[in-house]
Amino acid sequence: MPTAAPCPPPFDAVLLISFGGPQGPDDIRPFLANVLRGRPIPPARIEEVARHYELFDGVSPITALTQQQAAGLRLRLERDGPALPVYVGMRNWHPFLVDTLKEMAHAGLRRAVGFILAAHRSYSSCEQYRRNVAAACHEIRIAGLADVDVTYVGDWHTHAGFIGACATRLSAARRTLPEALRDRARVVFTAHSIPLSMATDSRYHDQLLESARLIASRLGLTDWTLVFQSRSGRPQDPWLEPDICDYLRAEGRGGLDAVVICPLGFVADHVEVLYDLDHEAAAVCAEIGITMRRAAAVNDDPQFLDLMAGMVRATVERYEGGRPLPICLETEHFTR
Repeated sequence: MPTAAPCPPPFDAVLLISFGGPQGPDDIRPFLANVLRGRPIPPARIEEVARHYELFDGVSPITALTQQQAAGLRLRLERDGPALPVYVGMRNWHPFLVDTLKEMAHAGLRRAVGFILAAHRSYSSCEQYRRNVAAACHEIRIAGLADVDVTYVGDWHTHAGFIGACATRLSAARRTLPEALRDRARVVFTAHSIPLSMATDSRYHDQLLESARLIASRLGLTDWTLVFQSRSGRPQDPWLEPDICDYLRAEGRGGLDAVVICPLGFVADHVEVLYDLDHEAAAVCAEIGITMRRAAAVNDDPQFLDLMAGMVRATVERYEGGRPLPICLETEHFTR
């Protein structure tokens, strides 16, 4: 009896998917135009956000940090397998998703493991990126290139690597407090606010709480809370609250005198972390007499890089016996 031919590897690449950020002053407004995608945001608000980036010479650390994450993942896959090339595609700036997918198509790559660099699911943190990838794939097909099919890793907001990396960063920040404040400092977890209408259709808030509880449990913390930052949109529309600055002012009036802020909803220290926390929240704390420390995001913490490699490996193993046919979402993408 002839021996059956072995199944080909289910994947031939990894695609890391991130937000993107400007890399100089001339990039700021074109970048913001990409972020807004024609949404009717008042020009004054756009200029206000542009000034946030100008404080950092127009350079968001997210690109360099994402490339560091990609390098760490690449090293682990080369060392422990599967030895897949790792590509980075950004939603809002170079390297754009469509350009990365074109590069992958030209290289003969057809099946990628997709890893969206956001731990907690909402439309804006997860589904929107999937739609962006699908739109980019549509564009490269129109250009006559072969399709790159992307299969995404599963949830990882409770993964030991993510919890451990957050706990390590949080613990390091707590140790920088004066010893007299260390035990009574409240841990304030933050995440990007989203509209309530979006929050009710996702597990975003629940998943954030799940992560926060696990981190607090890891460190034996009982005094912690979850707040939100980086709110945008119309003032009359309800978003997840409390806002971190409002929270700090209210709790400062109640006697809170020390906090450690942990940017739980972000996996890189980009401008929204640097401005909203290190600049804005820090100014509020200085004004009202709260001693503040800020934990770093997970960035390229080895535990997080190990998580990434493990999630890629698990996805490859899951489909070693074959992969389902891709589901076409184009009608939904381009009729909304």
